[in-house]
Amino acid sequence: MTILVTGGAGYIGSHTCVELLNKGYDIVIMDSFENSNPNVLKRITEITGKQVKAYPIRLLDKASVREVFAKHNIEAVMHFAGYKAVGESVSFPLKYYRNNVHSTVILCEVMREYGVNKLVFSSSATVYGAVNQVPIDENTELKPANPYGRTKQIIEGMLQDLYFSDQRWSIALLRYFNPIGAHTSGLIGEDPNGIPNNLLPYISQVAVGKLDKLHVFGNDYPTKDGTGIRDYIHVVDLAIGHLSALENVQSSTGINTFNLGTGRGYSVLEVIAAFEKASGRAIPYTIEARRSGDAAICYANCSKAKEQLGWQATRGIDAMCKDTWRWQSTNLNGYEEVTKRNKTNVSLIKNAGIF
Repeated sequence: MTILVTGGAGYIGSHTCVELLNKGYDIVIMDSFENSNPNVLKRITEITGKQVKAYPIRLLDKASVREVFAKHNIEAVMHFAGYKAVGESVSFPLKYYRNNVHSTVILCEVMREYGVNKLVFSSSATVYGAVNQVPIDENTELKPANPYGRTKQIIEGMLQDLYFSDQRWSIALLRYFNPIGAHTSGLIGEDPNGIPNNLLPYISQVAVGKLDKLHVFGNDYPTKDGTGIRDYIHVVDLAIGHLSALENVQSSTGINTFNLGTGRGYSVLEVIAAFEKASGRAIPYTIEARRSGDAAICYANCSKAKEQLGWQATRGIDAMCKDTWRWQSTNLNGYEEVTKRNKTNVSLIKNAGIF
């Protein structure tokens, strides 16, 4: 079975590709490489021992998307591609609506043309917004607080309408919470452009000396240590969750929504302590004022995924921090150094057609 993975060179997509290949699936990656690095493909091959077919294509390029479907017997799609920086989405909302929403319309149109109706969609817990009651289950009211979250909500609604119009479709909407960690090999991990937006990449860059200190936003929340609590999930657990969802859409029709998290939360200070333990390095930080819109506590109810997909997260915060540190300490500048050493870039992929 051949699975198309859009955004397959990204953080979550690349880890999912590893799990797919290890399970015996054939995969085709479609990625613009705008926010990812083509050296990820070499690393996937190094981990799995399997070559990867990849196309440097934006989903907005409908003709090129059609060419990929015409060339490969694709039976299901995992859709990760999309912009994901919350702050940028506030500054450039139209960029996010065009890229995230319009590209998904194009993808679904081409899927329909080629008779492909099995889809696993990468949604986000940002669709819930700042929820005051925890744990958050799939029936919690959706109140996204930024354009990025609203693009995910719009796409979810669009896919629901698509299924109701044609009930041959089988779709899984995966709302995941805070992915962190890296592959245990240390070969692939999170490599953000510029200053990280998320906690763990920021902490790890402080640990290796790329950043001076961590800024902790708020220490006066009604939590055990005053800092915000979030549900952090290991990226490999998350990738395995996608495989469970894929198996589900292969054997059924319908549209289902699943939270993917651990079902418990860790405070910012707990994460700092765990990372200091994993790295053996002190993480300097300063306390700043709360950020507007941040909830005190946010974690998932994942019972539906356990009951219907047979999936649950198994890795704790110590493993998440150890694997993050292994990745960051052996790849000080992410994939950048590898790019210079191997002289690999998108033009090579374009010339070859595939990797």
